[in-house]
Amino acid sequence: MASRLWVSKVASHLKLSIAHRGFASVVKDLKYCNSHEWVKVDGGSATVGITDHAQDHLGDVVYVELPEVGATVTQGKSFGAVESVKATSDINSPVSGKVVEVNEELNSHPGLVNASPYGEGWIMKVEMGNSGEVSSLMDSDQYSKFCEEEDSKH
Repeated sequence: MASRLWVSKVASHLKLSIAHRGFASVVKDLKYCNSHEWVKVDGGSATVGITDHAQDHLGDVVYVELPEVGATVTQGKSFGAVESVKATSDINSPVSGKVVEVNEELNSHPGLVNASPYGEGWIMKVEMGNSGEVSSLMDSDQYSKFCEEEDSKH
């Protein structure tokens, strides 16, 4: 990330044109929100994080506000925030339920959200109250198309 910024600055100074990274990755087995969160469902539990697309637009993440274990989250509502060198952004829950675990590792290593958004950078695990909510989310193909259309507007 830092090297890309450095290359961009050097290219700008030298008046060169450089190709930026293409569309961020998506994972086939996940479901996605239009607010750029992902969810992996395993029976009645769900693991939640922000997408590669979101972390790429945010830049280097410096802080993640985690929910409390035991808190109730609601689909589409904010449960925390991600702070980066560029901006602070709310994180919305893709499903409703009770928070059963949070990724405490993000307290000391928030950059895991950048390095591994679909792996070590997960944010919370939820015991879902209504697994039917997942059907309202996008699959990987729908999310990819959504991001391409959203990016073309900017």
